[in-house]
Amino acid sequence: MDFDWHTPGLTVGQVAERMRIAPSAVRWYADEGLLPCERVAGNQRRFFADVLCRIAMIRAAQRVGLTLAEIREAFTALPPGQVPTRDDWERLADQLRGVLNQRIGELLSLLDEMTPQAEVPSPGGPAAGQR
Repeated sequence: MDFDWHTPGLTVGQVAERMRIAPSAVRWYADEGLLPCERVAGNQRRFFADVLCRIAMIRAAQRVGLTLAEIREAFTALPPGQVPTRDDWERLADQLRGVLNQRIGELLSLLDEMTPQAEVPSPGGPAAGQR
């Protein structure tokens, strides 16, 4: 992708083309509150300069299983209407890493629960099923 990641005022079509996603996906993310924008004459959307970075983060977060609600909550830490700084993105990434680490822990616990345990012999006799 050879373009400026921080171009303000992009249209739905321009965002979709640069990020190689459907225009309907851009509109849907905006309607879900993930891509702040402003409306101009003709009720067309124009996106802020951080839109491409936000979409990249949304797509990465979705690939690892985060819900839109979790992503939306994480985005509340970003400054509205301006390009987030490197520190802003680092804080966001740290927050999402925490969510992922928690989820990984939960999944590992589920795997442990699903793993058959070695049959424990009953006191004073062979294991059940060997009688």
